[in-house]
Amino acid sequence: MDIIQLLLKEMDQEAVITRRMLERVPADKFAWKPHEKSSSMQTLAVHIAELPSWVKMALTTTEMDFAKFDFKPTVVKDTTELLKLLEKTLAEGRGALSKATEEDLLPNWTLRSGERVFNVFTKYEVIRHAFSQIIHHRAQLGVYLRLLHIPIPGSYGPSADESF
Repeated sequence: MDIIQLLLKEMDQEAVITRRMLERVPADKFAWKPHEKSSSMQTLAVHIAELPSWVKMALTTTEMDFAKFDFKPTVVKDTTELLKLLEKTLAEGRGALSKATEEDLLPNWTLRSGERVFNVFTKYEVIRHAFSQIIHHRAQLGVYLRLLHIPIPGSYGPSADESF
């Protein structure tokens, strides 16, 4: 199996878990934060839903420059729109990855703010980083849900809220 097929398989597996987590996010708790320095539940959930689009971004750009980047998170009004956003970004990311070759994964991609370079990755590493960010923020969302007494779905096996 080549790298593209392995990445597609991983993307599909993580999408199942991400859907299960995002479908638990209640719209009436979108503004909730566990701490004043934390993101709101809506901000965190939208970020998770948008992260699959990084796959396409990695494959179609050479850098992200925060000094030039005017990012505006997608506005969603309810959980249904949140899940639609996830499906849209998954389709974009998966579509770009499906058309890619292994050679497309090799060029460098830079994360910067003006002259300050934070990191230089290969495009493969950006995709893996995006997957890791989804997993990281999904776990963060799990803490939010737990604090609100919302049952957490299992990720790689049953959760404490699911029976064996």
